Amino acid sequence: MTTPRFWIGTVSREHVLIGVAGGFAMLNHGKLAPLKRLAPGDGLAYYSPKTGWPDGAPLKAFTALGTVRDAAPYEAEMRPGQTGFRLGIDWLPARETPISDLTDRLEFTRGNWGMLARRGLFEVSGADFQTIRAAMLQE
Repeated sequence: MTTPRFWIGTVSREHVLIGVAGGFAMLNHGKLAPLKRLAPGDGLAYYSPKTGWPDGAPLKAFTALGTVRDAAPYEAEMRPGQTGFRLGIDWLPARETPISDLTDRLEFTRGNWGMLARRGLFEVSGADFQTIRAAMLQE
C-alpha cells in the first residue's frame, strides 16, 4: 500500500455540492489529467473561492473533505451533450470553514498561494491537511 497524499481542489461551492451529493470529485471542469494524480486513500479537500462559477459571490472557504475511493476516473454526462471525468470519493460530514481561520497555521499559505489555487489541484503536506481536517470536523 502506498502512503496517502493530500490534495486541495479549487472548485466553486455550487459544483462542490453536486459532487458531494453524488459521491464524486471533478476538477478543472471535468478534465481527466488532474484526477489521474489522485490514488485510493488520498485525502482531498475542496477550496471554494466563490459560491458559483463564474460569477458567484466571494467565499474563500474549504467546503468539502473526503478520501479517494476509486482507482480510476470515469466519464459521465455533466449536462446534455457534455461529458467530463469524475472520481469516486467518500465524503465526510464536514462544516464549511473560511480559509482566513487557518492561514496562520497552514504552510501552503505562506507564499503566493493564490497561484497554487489557480491550478485547480495542488498537493499539500500531511500537517496542512490535518489542520484543515480538524477545523472542518471540529476535532
